[in-house]
Amino acid sequence: MPDTHLSNSPIIAAYTERTRKSASLFRDAQDKFPGGLVHDSRRMKPHPIYVDRAEGARKWDVDGNEYIDYYGGHGALLMGHTHPTLVAAVNKQIARGTHPAACHELELDWAQLVQLLIHSAERVRFTSSGTEANLLAIRLARAFTGKTKLVRFENHFHGWQDHVAFGSKYTPDAEDVPGVLKGIVENVIVADPHDADAVKEMLESRDDIAAVIMEPTGASSGQVPLGRDFAKMVRQVTQDRGIVLIFDEVVTGFRMSPGGLQAAWGIFPDITGLAKILAGGLPGGAVVGRRDIMELLDYDVAEARGFQKISHHGTYNANPLAAAAGKAMLTAIAEEDVTERAAEMGAKLRDAWNAVFAAEDMPWAAYGLTSTTYIFMNPDGINIDPQAFDQFAHPADAFLATDRHPARAKLRLALMLNGVDVSSKPGAIMSSVHTDDDVAETAEAMRRSVRMLKEEGAV
Repeated sequence: MPDTHLSNSPIIAAYTERTRKSASLFRDAQDKFPGGLVHDSRRMKPHPIYVDRAEGARKWDVDGNEYIDYYGGHGALLMGHTHPTLVAAVNKQIARGTHPAACHELELDWAQLVQLLIHSAERVRFTSSGTEANLLAIRLARAFTGKTKLVRFENHFHGWQDHVAFGSKYTPDAEDVPGVLKGIVENVIVADPHDADAVKEMLESRDDIAAVIMEPTGASSGQVPLGRDFAKMVRQVTQDRGIVLIFDEVVTGFRMSPGGLQAAWGIFPDITGLAKILAGGLPGGAVVGRRDIMELLDYDVAEARGFQKISHHGTYNANPLAAAAGKAMLTAIAEEDVTERAAEMGAKLRDAWNAVFAAEDMPWAAYGLTSTTYIFMNPDGINIDPQAFDQFAHPADAFLATDRHPARAKLRLALMLNGVDVSSKPGAIMSSVHTDDDVAETAEAMRRSVRMLKEEGAV
């Protein structure tokens, strides 16, 4: 087994030398934030980078290092950093006011674009984040059906709120979850999405299920892939049984296609959670879905029909700055080919990386859908051909195994040393402003990084 300790590593030493100011800022952060972080996924050893500025497909850290950015604002930046269209929209609005504490015309324009693009959005309710959107979707489903049980799937991520804060790769234990009431845990069924027959039988045999929430592409937006057939089966059974189906398209919305994964696959849920691209990279989310379900938020309908309205507040719901950025982003998606361009570049990146893996005799593979790419690091040594890799031909455990690959953290650091920043999964999120030259440079960065890992015995 290769030595995985961070000490005595040329890669770690080189990274530390190149990021001294980031290291200093991280030391300062230890006295301000728990663990020195404001977001769990930014945890890196020996320390994260601190970014000074970003533009287009690139960003620069406080030490002056330049990176081709494939983190993409956690998937929010479909048109890259500081896109002129979005900057102009936000600057125009910020001069007019950031919070009128009143209705404003931009929220109507924003919602109209959501309804234009998302086929299932009969009604829209804005929130401040994807976590809030999914929480509200779950509450709506329980109120609409009068039932209590929520079905969710192992390793699917729906934010940090209590109903989904377990049964994921971040918190696998569903028995003793710190801070989460047992009554909540008892009303959530965590099912294995890779046993379709068992899921179908469970949905058909129980009468207490209010909703199913799922990432239709599979866990972590397709890092652990699920095919269309599974989503189609769940849609059919939930429809037959009167169970509310919630698609979490916080990441995939407007990215898998202008109308989200649901439009690309022709499978439409009852409720959808949206965020990220929705607000053009600013904080913003939305619950969209069937009119009869969304009417539980409607004062007049509640009064006319005699039911208790679901209360929903939010100081920053449809905030004018988010609405301005969201309107500009969704207009570009509706009128231009930004989603398609990002998808095209994603396919080119996967092809380029797989060519490198084949040439370097590295049994890894790049895979994914449209503009989202992951690296299968294959710690169990499955016999694969990187250039003929079928992501649907391997069990879920094979993809989850990448998380325990001893070189996973070092691969990201090596890529950063070679001018490329990816997520820790490891994965790459494309934008419409990445270019062929970026892909070629990134392929060479991967080649050099693989060789660095080999040289120090990490792979």
